[in-house]
Amino acid sequence: MTNRREVPGIRKYDGPAGGWGALRATAEAVRTQMETIEAPIVLMRTNQPTGFDCPGCAWPDKEHKSTFQFCENGAKAVTWEATTKRVTPEFFAANTVSSLLRMSDYELENMGRLTHPLVYDRATDTFRAVEWDDAFARIGEVLRALPPEQVEFYTSGRASNEAAYLYQLFARELGTNNFPDCSNMCHEPTSVGLPQSIGIGKGTVSLEDFDK
Repeated sequence: MTNRREVPGIRKYDGPAGGWGALRATAEAVRTQMETIEAPIVLMRTNQPTGFDCPGCAWPDKEHKSTFQFCENGAKAVTWEATTKRVTPEFFAANTVSSLLRMSDYELENMGRLTHPLVYDRATDTFRAVEWDDAFARIGEVLRALPPEQVEFYTSGRASNEAAYLYQLFARELGTNNFPDCSNMCHEPTSVGLPQSIGIGKGTVSLEDFDK
């Protein structure tokens, strides 16, 4: 196995995990993704009782909150989720799908949020904007053509209880109860890959390890 210190670009660091470097990185993420006046308001609501849970990780919340209840990576995750960048129909008209496939995941996400529902135009190899009524009609046409037992519904693990409830009502109205959970969808690769690499299909960390 390659020594981590021998990897180009990685050097030994014995300083704190936070500090000025983390603040600079957070400020840069805010500068490139959000309006400066909005960012402090959003970040101050992160992991607060009247705010929202940070999308960065599953670190448990403390009973007593502090003013800055987020880390560098959490701040970056929030700024990417709340970015003010927008990808308009004009962008897709000027870029073919073939050209988009040559871009990295980072480059694509850095373009911003979609503003319209899109359909693929095979003749021009581009995505074309359509009205919402048209988009829903197309989706409904595909769903109605499928036998209910062949349809599987899966949504974000971070969806609210209210949104998840409505989503499952929609699926049951279609005639299916195929709702795979996170263990089926997200961690199936884990259960296959980990035994091949370390011999066990789950994490090996225990609470006692933190005392060592």
